[in-house]
Amino acid sequence: MALLLGALPSQAKPVAPLKVVTTIGMLGDVVEHVGGDCAEVMALMGPGVDPHLYQASARDVNTLQKADLILYSGYSLEGQLGEVLERFGEIKPTLAVAPASIDRDTLITVQDSYGIDPHLWMAADLWAQTIPTITEALIEQRPGCADTIQQNAEDYASQLEALHDWIRRSIATIPDEQRILVTAHDAFNYYGRAYGIEVAGIQGISTEAETGIADIREMANVVVERKVPAIFVESTINPRTVQAVINAARQQGQPVSIGGSSTRTPWGSRYGRRDLPWHALFQYPPHRRGTGRQAASVARRPEWLGAAVGYRHRSNT
Repeated sequence: MALLLGALPSQAKPVAPLKVVTTIGMLGDVVEHVGGDCAEVMALMGPGVDPHLYQASARDVNTLQKADLILYSGYSLEGQLGEVLERFGEIKPTLAVAPASIDRDTLITVQDSYGIDPHLWMAADLWAQTIPTITEALIEQRPGCADTIQQNAEDYASQLEALHDWIRRSIATIPDEQRILVTAHDAFNYYGRAYGIEVAGIQGISTEAETGIADIREMANVVVERKVPAIFVESTINPRTVQAVINAARQQGQPVSIGGSSTRTPWGSRYGRRDLPWHALFQYPPHRRGTGRQAASVARRPEWLGAAVGYRHRSNT
């Protein structure tokens, strides 16, 4: 009996999911899709948190200490948290995903301390370039999951490719002269470049930038000249700045309202709602009474990504 038992193959111990900590939900979403059951994902910054101004808490440091793998976007997006991440990079696998994934020549340069606009996820085809980097990092830590991770990566890349094409077709249905997005923070440049939308941000690339009276007056003039019916507010930005632009435009006779609250973060299932679009979804159908008011919302589901525009059907004005 003992000989027979000894001849039986021993059962392999199940491999524990890789503990991955990401700084932002956009990275967490990619890891969740690609890693599947092989990864346990935790994003430090939840919905409405501004990565530019984020400071690590004692709890965050404890979370990072427990991680098997740390992923952050890079290009100074995480602001002051960058120094903490660099220190962790000396003791455990830590990766700045964007610089490792995307050719710098394809990025948008800016004339400030950033040098590079870090809001890369705004173009689905550009953000898809992070998939191979994340795939390689996950497989390196969990080689036993290689086949599953690779298949997940291919499936997710296909979703983002279809998403990119769908956005482009959707935007093409909007008249050229009405393709303008006015928002609180200048974080949508990649979106504008990829999908042919003029972007006008009241505040600069970084939310640390101050908005002056001249900035408000200049943006109000744009709103009046282009007859923009709605301005989108970000959940991380003080809405008083947007309200000041709205008031200035109204004083010049242009009716304008707040179209909705947007966010720069397409959170995954554990980072936000799953019944709303994955990326910056701005729905632009006109109000039934002809006000042209828009709504905006963000969550996960890449196949539902929509168009970000200040748009109103002429027939309803």
